[in-house]
Parts: sequence; structure tokens; C-alpha cells
Amino acid sequence: MEKKMQKLKHLLWRTGFGPRTQSWDKWMALPENAWWPKMKDDSVVKPEYFDIADSAVKGLLMGIGEIGRMERRDLDQAEKKQIREQSRDDLRNLNLLWLEEMTRTQAQLREKIALFWHGHFASRNINILYQQQLLHVIRENALGNFRDLLRGVSKSAAMIAFLNNQQNKKQHPNENFAREVMELFTMGRGHYTENDIKEAARAFTGWSFKLNGDFVFRSFDHDKDEKTVLGKSGKFDGDDIIDILLEKRNTARFIARKMYKFLVNDTIIPEERITWLGDRFYDSGYQILRLLDDIVRSDWFFATENMGSRIKSPVEYWIGIRRVLPMELEEPEVQLKLQRALDQILFYPPNVAGWPGGKAWIDSSSLMLRLRIPQLIVDRGDLDVQTKDDDDQQMGMKNKNQKGVLTANVDWKPVLKQFAGVSANDLAQRVADYLWQTETRVPVQVLEKYTARDDKDSSIKSVMIRLMATPEYQLC
Repeated sequence: MEKKMQKLKHLLWRTGFGPRTQSWDKWMALPENAWWPKMKDDSVVKPEYFDIADSAVKGLLMGIGEIGRMERRDLDQAEKKQIREQSRDDLRNLNLLWLEEMTRTQAQLREKIALFWHGHFASRNINILYQQQLLHVIRENALGNFRDLLRGVSKSAAMIAFLNNQQNKKQHPNENFAREVMELFTMGRGHYTENDIKEAARAFTGWSFKLNGDFVFRSFDHDKDEKTVLGKSGKFDGDDIIDILLEKRNTARFIARKMYKFLVNDTIIPEERITWLGDRFYDSGYQILRLLDDIVRSDWFFATENMGSRIKSPVEYWIGIRRVLPMELEEPEVQLKLQRALDQILFYPPNVAGWPGGKAWIDSSSLMLRLRIPQLIVDRGDLDVQTKDDDDQQMGMKNKNQKGVLTANVDWKPVLKQFAGVSANDLAQRVADYLWQTETRVPVQVLEKYTARDDKDSSIKSVMIRLMATPEYQLC
């Protein structure tokens, strides 16, 4: 039974956001060979479009009142300021809405892989309309075909603006977009030359967007002359370059490597596995679900060396807590400050390379905060931490009072029910078996010293909080 628990937790953490206490018993009742099919089936439904943008922003950007005229005049300074200020508010709401979806949805696989792509296709754009459009492209294609996903992201207003491709014109080529498409989105460093970037940039000239976020190809800005990219010559446009990049097996292997690090192990990475995964991904025509199938159905996915080997990202860590301890937050905005303090803010990656992950998630400050959070939840404590002085990351709240109290109403009933039949002597280890992914045995004598023993319910609550406030709980 303990081995089955470990395998189920491993699957739920790697392809989702960890066990949800309310549904744990139902999952455990299933045979092991039904888990992965259920994860996939639960994510079949198309995602809902998150429409957060304020009507005033839509009016300015979508040309309301100018029917049929989607390419309207340039915005004046007052309109631009209005969009920036309203977008910050709306981006906070989009952030919180996606967190709720990750916490509550049955489509755990879709949202977890969408989080992966959110980091892979990192875009820091203050425009709410463009960000919600990009998020939908990612969530809608998260489990589909990488070709469609890459093309959709590359033609999104958020990405084109972030990488300055609207400035890429035949008279003055801008190489930012072409460089990042090669280096970060497809092949990775070492598989192209500087001349390939220059030539590809010429092919992407004219790729731009309308104010409403729709992609537009401005032919008068496009360089129609012949280009040579990765050994191929022709009068290429941006779509041709994407096809050329996808023809390279290095692209499939680059994606397979990143997915392996995200789902399996980010320190032990056997090259033969990456080659095998990448080649099968390539041969499938870039079917993302085929790549995930090959990973999860492999004989090494559940290997001991891969369990409890990854440090949870701040988003994974926080959503995992909310799934283990069902709760309602009285002030959901505190999650924004929590993300800033732990250094992962949705929609605000540090740069175009996204979050580095791994050991970068943990330093002395962030670890101490992580260890305090479970107790802060039950104590309704003040999140008194210093955050970086970055107005973009603070979403325009530098000079506002920031809510910092974790006022959560925890529903303990599912937790108490799950451990009701466990004896006092076995309680600590049984809770650890549920919460931890490491094989470390619980130092029961130390734990008992700091655990409430007034009654069974108090003991369960106390043990849960104590074991979540440990270094072991940071791993999945």
C-alpha cells in the first residue's frame, strides 16, 4: 500500500499539482493502470477563455464604435496611461483566476503543462488583452501539437511586442524575435549561426499585430528577397522559418530535454533517454501528448531516483498546499505578495528565458518563508516579508497598502476523515507518507514534542502543519 501511495503521489505531483484531499481515496481505489488514462481524460475538455480585460481597455484597443475598422489611429498618451493602469489591475485578477483554476480543476494535466509552456514561452507584457490572449493559446494547445502551439505563440501580440518584432522592418531588421525563437523556443544554443539569425530576422519582417491583438502581416514592411537559413535558401517568410526549425530533430530533442527536467529529474538526465524521447516526439509530428505518454509510461518514470528529486516551484508549492488543505482565502490578493516573496509571479517572468527553476527556487530567505507558511495559514498570520522593489512585478502597487495577512478558513473535515482511523503511534508516519515524497523516516520523538495532543483532531491538525513546515515538503 505504501508503494502504491508513493507512485500515485509522484504522478499527481509531476503531472498535476499534487493530491487533493477530497479526492484522494477515489484515486487510491483505482488500479494503477487507470491513473494515467484518467489524468488525460480529465483534461480533454477545452479550457474556458479567461476574459478579464476591463471594458474600457477593450474599447480603446478593439475599436468599439468603429465597426469594421480594427486598425485605428495611434493611442494618445492619456489612453496609453489608462491602459497601463487598468491592465495592472486586470493582470492581478488574471493571475488569481488562473491560480484558482490550477487549484480546483480536474484538468490537472492541462494546467500543469500549460504552466510549463508559460515558462518556456516567457512573455512579460503589461497589456492585459494581449496576455489573456497568449494564455489562452497556451492552455488551448498545451496538450496538442507543438507546431500549432509554436505558431500561435509566435503570432501573438504579447510575444511580438515583448520581442520587438513590430519594429522588424526590411529597412531596419530587428533580430530579437528570430534569436529567441531559435535559442529558447526551438533548437537551443549551438545549432545555428549568427548569420542564420540575421537571415531569419529578414524573413520575420512584417510580422505585427493590430490594436485588438490580432496578428497582421504587413507586406510593405516585409523583405521579399532571398534568404539562406540553416542551409536552405528561398524567399522565406516567418512561417517558412518556423517550418525549417521544426524540420530539425534538435528542436524535438530540445523540447524533450526541458520536459524531462520538468516532469522527471532536473539533475540526472541520461542522454540516451533524451534522444529516444526527442526522436519519437519528432516522428509523431510533434504531438505533445505522445511525448507525455512516452515519459509517464516508461519504466524509469517511477524510479526511486526520480521521486522527491525536484524542488517545487513557488506556484506548485502553494497550489499543492491549497489542494491538501481545502481553504477559502478571505483576501485572495495576498497570493500576489506571496508570489513576489517566493520569486515566481505569473505573467512576470524575470526575462525571456523564463524562471531558471531547480535550486534557484531556494535561498535562505525563501526557504525560511516556505517553512513558515503552513503555520501562518492556521494562525492567520501577517506575511511580513520584504519584496523586490520592481514596479512591474508589484503590479503598480508600490505606493499602495499591500494586503499581507493569510486569512484562510481551512476546511479540516476531509483531512480529519482521512486519518480518523490511524492510531496515535502511527499518525506522524502516516501523515508523512501522504505529504512527503522522500523516504526519510519521521523523527517521531522530536515531532511529538511540538505537537498538540489534546484530542485526536488537534493531533491530526498539528501533525499536518508540522510536517508541511519541513524541508522534505519542499520536494516532489
